Amino acid sequence: MQSPHPSRRRVLAGSLSALATTGVLASTASCAAPSAAASGRTGLRFWHLFGGGDGVNMQKMLDAFRAAHPDVELEATTLQWGAPYYTKLGMAGAGGRAPEVAALHMARLAGFGPGRLVDPFDLDLLAEAGVRPEDFPEDLWRRGRIDGRQYAVPLDTHPLVLYYQTDICRKAGLMDGERLKPIEGAAEFTEALRAAKKATGAAALVTETLGPDCITPWRLFSTFYSQTGGTVLTPDGKGLALDDAKALRVLEYMATLVDEGLWTRRADYGASVGIFNQGRTAFHLNGDWEVTTFRTGGIPFSMARVPGLFGRATAQADSHAFVLPHQRRRDTATDRAACAFVAWMLKNSVEWAAGGHVPAYRPVLSDPAYLALDPQSAYRDVIDDVVLDEPAWFAGSASRMWIELGEVFSTLLTGSRTPREALSEAKLRLGRLLDTRNPLPGVAS
Repeated sequence: MQSPHPSRRRVLAGSLSALATTGVLASTASCAAPSAAASGRTGLRFWHLFGGGDGVNMQKMLDAFRAAHPDVELEATTLQWGAPYYTKLGMAGAGGRAPEVAALHMARLAGFGPGRLVDPFDLDLLAEAGVRPEDFPEDLWRRGRIDGRQYAVPLDTHPLVLYYQTDICRKAGLMDGERLKPIEGAAEFTEALRAAKKATGAAALVTETLGPDCITPWRLFSTFYSQTGGTVLTPDGKGLALDDAKALRVLEYMATLVDEGLWTRRADYGASVGIFNQGRTAFHLNGDWEVTTFRTGGIPFSMARVPGLFGRATAQADSHAFVLPHQRRRDTATDRAACAFVAWMLKNSVEWAAGGHVPAYRPVLSDPAYLALDPQSAYRDVIDDVVLDEPAWFAGSASRMWIELGEVFSTLLTGSRTPREALSEAKLRLGRLLDTRNPLPGVAS
């Protein structure tokens, strides 16, 4: 997932009809399998949605794959991030004329028509390529499995993380050598923010709190709420499971930090990144993908897991995964090439991890080349504590739930809703989403 700047996120809430009207879907029906017969090579098409720094890293990996596999004719296509990508991929799968491999956010899988819009992997072909279930965190691998069949293979997880300015934190007495001292509990985090504010005279924490399609407030709530042991939806994603007492505890704490001036009240996504990148505040909570921005900026910073403020130090996350979009007739040779491609990308995901994402393929987590990535490898143990949205069609990256609840919790942080009002509105919107049918073609709600 590349950094979700507002200019890119405005497309996320577009409806299927709007996309069709603007021509986003126009070329789907004309997609045809690449012809590699003349060269004797196996044709393989790969669709993805990676731009920016992620796009650069992905291109390096694709070029390296081509060099290592002259027998495969790989055709990679980058499509528009968000709703346009998922709509086009869904339409291609519905028409049975999809690419052989595609990227998909794992938390969107359940609503993406497993068995209709995506086909299951052959575990024997994956094993033949050296990929086994035990090579992944159990929970992350399990999210790709539906009705006993494996529909997605995780490439990474990209959790919410804590960025921190090392010079400011050292001045505030928060450093232990080159790393941030452990912070345990909400009270300790509040005291750390107070110490940092005293050292700078400015708010100690900056995040995205407002703007078009603002999603960070949802990710923050989801992270802290998950630490209480609560879930937003039932395990099957079909019912509301919000615990009012736990949710209010989190929302009241978030509001208190803003009211005390410890957390910047008003900042859109670009401003929040810019404020931290200028060294004006001690802490920044965001997805792991901004590491490239801050390294380029040259500021003295590092990264850590989000502290456990309300219990176990879980963090809201999603996972980029590989899927096999539905085709009317699958070919064993092509499926074998697709599995070989997925396996190669997993085994060589150190390049991908440079962009901040935590590799899902466990052997890479102990690769010396990955361990040498600093600060990217500093928070790698979060892999066992990430929390993905429950499996609902409206959940996951670029989803309606992220945008709608992001808007609700934005109003909490900017002061236009109380914690109770925000909770009430969040429950109302979740109820409406639960009552709405999945708009993807051929997918039952």
